[in-house]
This record gives sequence, structure tokens and C-alpha cells, in this order.
Amino acid sequence: MSQAHDGQRTFFPFGNPFRIILPKGSHLSPNLLALLNSFEQTFAESLKKLKPKDTLDVFSLSWMRHAMESLSEAHTNIKTLITDLQFPISDWDEKWIDIYLDSTIKVLDICIAFSSELSRLDQGQLLLRYVLHVLDFSSTSPSSEQMKQANASLHDWMKEFSSKSPKLENCSSILQTLAQTLYLMKVKNSAKGKVLMRALYGVLVMTIFICDVFTTALSGCSALSMDWHVSDKFLWAEAFSDLQGVVNEEIRSQFSSRKVTILKELDAVEKYAERLHALTSCVNDKDETLLQSSWQKEETLLQSDGIGHEEIGTLAKIIDQEESERLQDSISNLAEGTERLADGLDILSKQVRDFFQIVLTGRDALLSNLRVSNATQESSVD
Repeated sequence: MSQAHDGQRTFFPFGNPFRIILPKGSHLSPNLLALLNSFEQTFAESLKKLKPKDTLDVFSLSWMRHAMESLSEAHTNIKTLITDLQFPISDWDEKWIDIYLDSTIKVLDICIAFSSELSRLDQGQLLLRYVLHVLDFSSTSPSSEQMKQANASLHDWMKEFSSKSPKLENCSSILQTLAQTLYLMKVKNSAKGKVLMRALYGVLVMTIFICDVFTTALSGCSALSMDWHVSDKFLWAEAFSDLQGVVNEEIRSQFSSRKVTILKELDAVEKYAERLHALTSCVNDKDETLLQSSWQKEETLLQSDGIGHEEIGTLAKIIDQEESERLQDSISNLAEGTERLADGLDILSKQVRDFFQIVLTGRDALLSNLRVSNATQESSVD
């Protein structure tokens, strides 16, 4: 299921995009240069904060939430930059408009896919909560029938868990197409346009990279399998390179161990569910006749060694107690893991929705300004 990385590969099939973004002889006024530097320095700091102290945190819900927050901040800052540049839509090249509209619609599609998968995982929690309710030890030990019900529900959850959202599977091709957008950012005779496209380039690189990590975490396979080599002319190049190195190292580590479930909290719940399923299966598989036959044989053997009925009963209680403790520990682990997963999914889902709204609002604002600009031009002609 997973697509392993096979060393560093640069995704530049149509030439080097940096020659387009950073043409030779590009000169900016002090004011424009100050705006660009401010944007890129803020962008670099955001990337630095994303670098995890522990590589294992890369595929945790808390890191993914932080990554989505950083994306939201970057896209918000693009809108702020456009305002600070005093760069009305009427001065934009049609190709820039097409790039912005095309890239944002793809980002929105990816957000929908992420939300769909997160919602599916969240709905799956209902089965696990039912299992925990059925196996509640607070008042009395679960009956044999309750064990069967819990076992069946765990089986259903594991079956549902192994499937993936069809929308999520499309993210790979969407990201590949979005990456091609980077080679279309050609700027001629517009200093403000160069600043905008350079800033937008950084945000798109970050967006593609983080969305690829999300797709990997949620699907268990990497969409792009590539390393970005960013020109050191960008103030955020080093921060991005450091972040990419840590993340890609962990991706390769996960794939080398042939793990399908990469999301940290989900992986933990899967292991707890499998353990509890195995324990409840053992209970369901015990046939009363076989138990009685086994007990009679064990009694004969123990008596031949000089052990009486009282000792046999004591040993049986000890065995039952040990089984009960293992079952309770397994239930407790599943309850704690499920709670952590549910809380993380709720927070991350909200961040994805917020990011969706930021991208959608920016897109709607551009379209609105474009309509006003066109109407103004038509009025002037009349």
C-alpha cells in the first residue's frame, strides 16, 4: 500500500522554476524589498517552529494541527501582502489570476478530502465507544454475550479502519498537478508582480509539502516521493530544508518498517483494538464441552501429583483473575487511546475547516474584485 522513498529525487521535470521566480537582473525598490523581506522572514520563522524536536511527533495529530495553523497563517499573510503592495487586481496579469484561482481550487479539493477522511475516522469512534460501554467493569464483569457483542464490534471497526476514503486517494494526482503550477509563475516588467509571485511560490511549496505529509499520514502512502531543493536566495530556504529533512527521514523510516498506519494516535488505537479483539475472541472460542473435558483431564493430572480439589479451585481462581486483569488493562488502554484520538481529530478537523475558509475567502475576494474591475473598465469604454 505504501510507496517507499528510494533516495532523494528532485521534482523538476520541466526545468528550474527558480529561474522564473528569480530572473537575472531583478531589481526592487527599497519599499518593495522591505515588504518582501518582511514576508519571507515571517515565513521562515513559521517553518522553524514546525520543525519537531522528536521525529516521532511528525505524524502526531498535535503536529498536524500546528502545521495546518501555519498554513492558515501563510495564506492570510499573502492577502495582507497584496494589500500592502497596493496591487489592485486590475494590474494583475491574466496568467497570475489563472494561477491563483487554479491553485486555490485544488487546495480546496484537498481540504475536502482531508475533512472527509477525518470525519470517517471520527465516526468510527462510535463503534469503539460502544465496545467500551459493553465491556464496562465498573459494576460487574461482562457476560459471555457482551464479550461476543464487543468482539463483533471490534471486528467491524478494524474492517472499516482498513478502508480509505476515495477522495483521499485523489490527493496524489491533485498534488502532482498543483506542483506543475510552480513552473508557470513567469513575471515580466512588474516589480510588484515579482514580489507577489515570489511570495506565492513559497506559500505553494509549503502547501504542497504539508498536504503531502497529511496524505501520507492519513493514507499510509506518499503522494509525491520527492525532495524540494530551494534556492538559498529565498530567506526561508534553510528553515524549509531543515524541516523537510526531519519529515522525510521519518517518512522513510516508517516505510522501511512496512507500516501502513502512520498516524501516531491512530496506530496506538489500532494496536489496542487488535489486542482486545484477540482477548474477546479467546473467550468466544471456548466451548463448554471442551472446557469440561479439559478440566477433568487437568483434575486427574493434579490429583496424581497429590493436589486436591481445594488447590485446583485456588489455581482456577488465580487463572481467572489474571485473565480478568489482562482484559481490564486492555480495555483501559483502548479507552485512553480512543479519548486521545477523538480529541485530536476534533481539533485537527476544526483547523482544516478554518484553513478551508481562509482559502475560500481569499478566492472569493479576488473574484469579487475582478468583477468590479471588469465592470469599471466596461463603464470607462462606454
